[in-house]
Amino acid sequence: MATALDPALGGGALMAAVASVVSIGQPAWSVRIARVVLLLAALAVLAWLLVLPLLAIFAEAFRQGYAFYLDAIKQPDTIAAVRLTFTVAAIAVPLNLVFGLAAAWSMTHFEFRGKALLGALIDLPFSISPVVAGMMLILVYGKDGWLGSWLEAHGLQVIFALPGLVLATVLVTLPFVARELIPLMQAQGSEQEEAALTLGASGWQIFFRVTLPRVRWALLYGVLLCNARAMGEFGAVYVVSGHLRGITNTLPLQVDQLYQENFSAAFAAASLLALLTLVTLGIKRVVEWRHGDALNTHL
Repeated sequence: MATALDPALGGGALMAAVASVVSIGQPAWSVRIARVVLLLAALAVLAWLLVLPLLAIFAEAFRQGYAFYLDAIKQPDTIAAVRLTFTVAAIAVPLNLVFGLAAAWSMTHFEFRGKALLGALIDLPFSISPVVAGMMLILVYGKDGWLGSWLEAHGLQVIFALPGLVLATVLVTLPFVARELIPLMQAQGSEQEEAALTLGASGWQIFFRVTLPRVRWALLYGVLLCNARAMGEFGAVYVVSGHLRGITNTLPLQVDQLYQENFSAAFAAASLLALLTLVTLGIKRVVEWRHGDALNTHL
């Protein structure tokens, strides 16, 4: 043992390594103070930027009393905006779910020309402004756009109507499901699917009995993120909606218009969006708590 610790034989390096491990396990008081300071600073920033504004929304929404709040959110235009928001999300999220599954399966189970281009296109909505995305849709589907004459000749209206709202929402929420599934599927590999295929399982049997159970929690997580963005989208929807109150105004657009007319009513409508956000966050945290290992398999 004495020979092993002889500095001439590398014992000094060994003792230094042991000392570093001990110091890592038992941080010095300065490290502990720095850790506490950083934690408090992060909490202060979150409280200042997130918690206080969120509380302010509800405080302003109820400032004129509960009766005023109920009357504000029961206005026909606000109810129509809530209904339209849920309708757009109910169409856009399943479409992105199907696309996300198909894109993730293709990116992780096949090799093909243009695979890198497909990955870049999936990430494109993260890089462009939502307003630019809305302008893109107008250039293609608008009255003077590339397909505008054909759509008008067939009695179809996309821009300033529900189809345009859905297209804009699908575009800006396109990556959320796919980007949750692709890393997980890459980490899991395709050995189980290949084994099931060898045993004679059909494609749909492999999908529903092998693939889907392995990615279901990551899929749910991606759907939650996609739904939260879909219900709160403003920029792209603002461009293609036409701002028709009670017809093409989603809840974020209704809040924007009310803000210019009735301050407290605007915050009452905004509180509904905040409640939707809190519900989504709560479900997200439950999924992370119950199935965190499945979600972090790719890390």
